[in-house]
Formats: sequence, C-alpha cells, structure tokens
Amino acid sequence: MRTFFKILLGLLVVVVLAVAGFGYYFYSTYLGFEGDYAEADNLPTPNIDGYRYTDRNRNGELDPYEDDRLPLAERVDDALGRMTPEEKIHLLKGSGLASAVGFGESRVPGAAGTIVPTPRLGLPELVLSDGPAGLRIEPTREGTGQTFYATAFPIGTLLASTWNTDLVRQVGEAMGEEARAYGVDVILGPGVNIHRHPLCGRNFEYYSEDPLLTGKIGAAMVNGIEARGVGSSVKHYVANNQETERFVNDSRVSERALREIYLRPFEIIVKEAQPWTIMSSYNRVNGTYVSESPYLLTEVLRDDWGFTGVVMSDWFGGDDAVAQVSAGNDLLQPGTKSQWNRLRQAAEEGGFPPEKIDASVRRILELIFQSSKMKGEVPTNDPDLERHATVTRQAAAEGMVLLKNEGALPLRSSINVALLGNGSYDLLAGGTGSGDVNEAYSVSLADGLQGAGFTTNASAERIYAAHVAAHAAEFVKPVAMQAMFVPYDPPPVIYADSTLELFALTADAAILTIQRNSGEGGDRRETDDFLLRDWERNLITNASRIFHAAGKPVVVVMNVGGVIEISSWKDEPDAILLAWQGGQEGGNAVADILSGAVSPSGKLPMTFPLNLADHASAANFPEGGGSMNPLDFLFNRKLKPAGDQIRNIDYTDYAEGIHVGYRHFDAEELDVAYPFGYGLSYTDFRYANLTTSLVGDTITYSLTVTNTGTRPGKEVVQLYSALPGSKIERPVRELRGFFKTAELAPGASADVTGSFPVADLAYWNEETGKWTVEPGSYRLEVGRSSRDIRLTGEVTVE
Repeated sequence: MRTFFKILLGLLVVVVLAVAGFGYYFYSTYLGFEGDYAEADNLPTPNIDGYRYTDRNRNGELDPYEDDRLPLAERVDDALGRMTPEEKIHLLKGSGLASAVGFGESRVPGAAGTIVPTPRLGLPELVLSDGPAGLRIEPTREGTGQTFYATAFPIGTLLASTWNTDLVRQVGEAMGEEARAYGVDVILGPGVNIHRHPLCGRNFEYYSEDPLLTGKIGAAMVNGIEARGVGSSVKHYVANNQETERFVNDSRVSERALREIYLRPFEIIVKEAQPWTIMSSYNRVNGTYVSESPYLLTEVLRDDWGFTGVVMSDWFGGDDAVAQVSAGNDLLQPGTKSQWNRLRQAAEEGGFPPEKIDASVRRILELIFQSSKMKGEVPTNDPDLERHATVTRQAAAEGMVLLKNEGALPLRSSINVALLGNGSYDLLAGGTGSGDVNEAYSVSLADGLQGAGFTTNASAERIYAAHVAAHAAEFVKPVAMQAMFVPYDPPPVIYADSTLELFALTADAAILTIQRNSGEGGDRRETDDFLLRDWERNLITNASRIFHAAGKPVVVVMNVGGVIEISSWKDEPDAILLAWQGGQEGGNAVADILSGAVSPSGKLPMTFPLNLADHASAANFPEGGGSMNPLDFLFNRKLKPAGDQIRNIDYTDYAEGIHVGYRHFDAEELDVAYPFGYGLSYTDFRYANLTTSLVGDTITYSLTVTNTGTRPGKEVVQLYSALPGSKIERPVRELRGFFKTAELAPGASADVTGSFPVADLAYWNEETGKWTVEPGSYRLEVGRSSRDIRLTGEVTVE
C-alpha cells in the first residue's frame, strides 16, 4: 500500500508540473514573449553553422564590438550604443520557463535557462546550468546515440571538509572544463549560504557554519571554474537559510549578524575571485526582497565590495521586475512575458530610467563578451570524464571525516566483510533538486571494497538481494523533478539476531551504512531524520553486541548530506566514518579510507551537537520540517498583514545574532558530540614553535607541524583569535585562517606560515555603521579543532 501511494504521489507531481510547464510554455512562446530584432533594420539574422552568431558591417569589416583585440570596455560601449531600447530590455530577462523545465528546443537539454541572443548584432545565446556538485543536464538527446553524462562531484559540505583550497580549485577546474565542453557558459553555483541550523534542506550544497571557511572554499571553487573560461553564479545572496516557504519568508536579521556571518562569505569571494555572476535569493531580508534591495545589491555588493559582475535572480524570484533591475538585479530568470511587458511599459512611461537599463545591460554584455561562444567556440561534447573521476575520488576521500576509531581501522584488505543496510550496496552520490547530477555510473560501497581487495560476505549479499527482489517497486528511484517531492526511501533490511550471528561466524568485520538525503524544496525533520530510526538504532546495537562477542569489529559509515544525532550511539561501534555524499566515486573513496590506502584528513566544517535544541537557532527554525509552496512563485507574493504572519513561515527571527554554530556552543560552554574542526587520522601530529607578529596592518604567524605517528598523513592547522575581556559582545573564538599540509611521511615536518589583515578582527559597529577594530591583546590559538587548542600566542592591537 505504501508503494502504491508513493507511485501515485509521484505521478500526480509529474502531471501537475507537466500541465504547469506546458501552460507557461504556451504563454511565453505563443503570446509574443520573444522578438526578432533582425527584421527591424531589414537585415538577415546572421547565423554561422547554427551556433555562433556573427555580424559584419556593410563594408565586410569587423565592427569595434566584434574585434576581440580591443579592450573589453571599448567593445561593450560600442555594442551598447548600437542596441535599440527593445534589444536592451530583451537582454534583461531569460528566454522563459521552456528552457527552465526542458520544454522546447535547447542547445543543451536539461540546462536551467539562458541569456537571450541579440541576433541583429551577432550576440550569442548563453546557457546556464545547475551545478553545485556537477552539471545537471540531460544525458541523452534525440537524434543521436551519443551520451552527455556529467561527473557527479562530492557535495559542497564534503568539499569544505577537505579544508584544502588547492584541491577544491582542482574540482572547480574540472567542472569548468566539463561545462565548456558541453556548451554551458555559466554554472549556477557554488552555494555558500551559512549552515545556520542543521535541518536546512540544502545544507549539503553549502559549505559550513563558519563564514571564513565558506568564503575561502567558495573562492577556490569560483577561481577554478572561471579559470576554464566558464562563469559561476555564487548563490543564494543572502540569508537564505531555510527551504520552508523560501519564496516568501522574511529573514529578520541584525545588521551586525548580517555583515559578520551571512554576507561575509560573499564578500570574501567577491574580493578574492570576482565571480562573473551572483544569484540573488528568493527570500526577503528585513522586509524587502533581496532581488529588489538597492542596499544589498548596490550599496553593499557593488559600492562597498567592488563587485563588477552580473546579478541574476533565482528562478521566478522577486515580485516587481522594474524594482529588481533598478535595485541592481540585472538579469531576471528564467524570464516571463509579464516581466517583459512590465519592463517595456515602464520604460515607455518614464518609470524605468535609461541609465538603470544601460547599467544592467552593460554588465550582461561584459559577461557575453567574456564567453567562449562570443569567440566562436563550438562545444566538443567530449570532456575528459575519466580524469574528472580521478579528481572526484581524491576529493571525496580527502573530505571524509573519521569521527571515531578504537583500533578497528584501517582494515586489512584481505578480510571478509559483512555489509549491513541498504546504503552499503547503494551509496547516495548526492542530494536532490538543483544539486543533483546525471552521472554515467555511481560506485557502491560493495563495488569499492571488492575493487580494493576485500571479500564481501556472500550470506549478507544474498539476504540483501532477496530483500530487493521482494520490494522491487520501492527500490525504483524517482527521476528529475519528481525527486524533489518524492524522496527515495526504500524499506530497510531487518536482520534477526540469528542472521547477524551467522555473519559474525563467516565474516571478519561488519560495515553498517546509515543514509540520509535531502534537497531543494524542503527542510529536514528531527524525528527519523536528525534522530536515528528505531531499526537503525537496533541494528547498531545488535550488530555491535554480536560481533563484539565474536571478537570482531563493527564500522559505521555515515552516507549523509547533513548533521545527524550521534552521541546516543557513538560508543557502540568500533569506528565511525563520516563519508558524506562523495559523488560517483564515493564507494571507491570510502574503500580508500577503510583500507588505509588514504589516511583520513577531513575535518568537520560544522558542529555535531548533542541535541538539536542545543542550537541557538532552534527556536527560530520551522518545527517538524517544512517545505516551499511551489505555487508561491505565481501567487501570494505580497507581504501579509502583521497579524496574519506566522513565525518561521512568513518570517524568521535570527535572534541568535552572531552566535551561529561553534560561536554559540563555545560561548555557552555546551557539550557537543564533535566540535567544529574535529577529525581523526591514522597518524599523530605535534605542533611546535609558534611565532606571531604584527607588522603594519598585517598579523603573521608561523609554526612547525611534525608527523609523530607511523603512517603518512595530512594535517589541517586551524588558527583562531580571541579577545579576553572584550568590551563588546563577541564570540569566544573565531576562525581566522587555516592551512592543510602536504602528505607528511612519518617523522617529517612542515613549516606552516600564514597571515591575515588586522581588519579581519573588526566587528560591525551598528552605532556608527562601520567596521571597528577593538584595541587590545588578542590571543591567537592554533589547534586541531575549535576545542583542541595546541599552541597560543598574542598580538597587541593599538
């Protein structure tokens, strides 16, 4: 019966989406949404081999805007001067819902949207694709047997767990290469929203609870992608920290918290990477839609930080097209007929100043001129997927976090292992929604272990195979947009004690996999999601009891996208590996760690609390897990009267202020399951010789890290600052820098040096509206986590 209702719900969702999509497709396509501006000057639409537009003036020579030998600004000025008012307005919105949901013709089926072409001037159409963990495009196309699979890279949270900006940049470069090969001009990612609360449904796409770590990892990703001539769209700007009613929710946050926590990652990325685009978020901030906020889009983003790229809306974001563009939201996606009509009408009536139009068009033209399509490049459709898989495997292994190990790991690869739980045979590569990828394959844990030389227990395999056969319909995974609304949750294998006793007789160890998944459109729940389900808890307890009685270890692998409760059961198994969701090579990467081929070096980018209620944001987050209303982008965009607004639905108070994550737990001296920055290795490290200095406006530090163990390994050095006796409310400590060593052989040492500007010590002074550095003696703390400080130094700031 459960299977029937799941299938029925899935079909209903598909039907509703199909009807809505067709309605919008008809509306936008047949009611004059687009325009052919070649006809205006009685000129033919230039088109070379169906892909790259070009235009020569009547003398057969290049016009200035077409001459890539000229400076970019000069070319843009020339093109802007040639455009008609309608051509300019046409460029301010995408080509419509058809591209967003895959209806109609598309150069890259499955891509999310486009920047429209200007055929009369030979300006090409640019393609935008989802891609926080790899391109989300259709793997097959009509009329060809060729496939167009993309690489499923590790989720954002795993990449942040590497604390390795060089490695993340390599992942970004691989993504950029793939996008360019497939004709995608802008990747809609990375996602850099803060992990304000563990149950946000899209935390897996994001990096961390800490703004510095988020910003540095995000900048590395952007620099990698854009080094390959492809744009990125850093999202979702800003304070979009829940999926529940994301189209209408008002994030009510203090200016200090906004500046220090939620804007900070975007600021770091702008200053260190200058991305081609930034995506404004759906939500309001303090009563105003972000995409309609001159303060956030112009005063902060452009005037304060110097951002020069394009701001695009999230799909159907905002309410008033003219207000959006006037505020600095240059590009409306995916673009609708009503927006087209509204912009034209306002321009004709004088309510849409030409200088506002030109400012946005200029930025979009700069993006177009940077693209490979403007250079006449034709996609090869032949990316190096094999090499990208190698990058994925390395990144996945380096971001996995060893939470516990009582002598069980690494396992000898010649042993027989009993794999327990569905996840041991079918690892989740990533989350759902825009963070999903259509990859050619996904390596299971069973396949990864077998490839590493392990023998997987035949009895356990037979029981799992029989279970799948008995519930075949429930093991069919939802596809495409259906996965956003119908979670894949097949029934668990329930093992009797006698079965586990058989495994303990015939296997040398048990590996038990716990899985969680989430995605765009909904937030997680506490029951049966953050908390273990009864059958999971029983399986850990029973497997540990029976295998330990036989003198054999139990290893738990956590194939999850976000934080789960762990303190109530972590004492039972011998080892716990937080494997996250490692992309298509996840099974091989887990096997690399379990076998010892790779020593774990991942560190937690967030805190694992004892209880969900321990989070400062717990009282101001949707209870029970909520979701977005998919009709809110059509209706219900107006702010409700104050008396009708529902807390955590229509608005969310960020009452915790700056005390997010470890900042809160350390200030309140709360016990945690595992602290921010925590992670074990197969070897040990000694820290020594810390020196600190203040020279001019820069604080520098150096120390020596030595591998004192018996295995090679990498170490993450974390630097925090503290100001005892501060006169203002501030965190106990804040991350100021981090460094990941190269792999150190036993006995080898590495000299670690770093620096950061004194300005990073500033707090946002709400009285003056400025950043302020409080004078005093700052303690610099070097450690392996926020609660494992090994060395301390001091600098005095006058």
